[in-house]
Amino acid sequence: MVLDIAMNLNRIGNWAADNFAVKEKRIHFFLDQTNGYINDLNNSTFSDKFKKTFNKFLDDYKLLKQVVCLNSKNDKIWGEKMMTWGNILTHRSKLI
Repeated sequence: MVLDIAMNLNRIGNWAADNFAVKEKRIHFFLDQTNGYINDLNNSTFSDKFKKTFNKFLDDYKLLKQVVCLNSKNDKIWGEKMMTWGNILTHRSKLI
């Protein structure tokens, strides 16, 4: 499930960086799907090392979701932040 989240974040980030306005519906669909994956993990137990990373991700993700309606100047930055978290979760998932 963590890798599903990571993959979605990379997809979302790529779409936002390429052309947020054109891919906005798809971005929102995958954000909703990602929210579902996160909710499914609420009762999961992780190693202490991964839990720290995942909690930091949850804090940042909450903020990123709040600013999803961006102006065109910030689309690339927002997308890069999503991709960064996708990469972090992919690499850190080995600690689960």
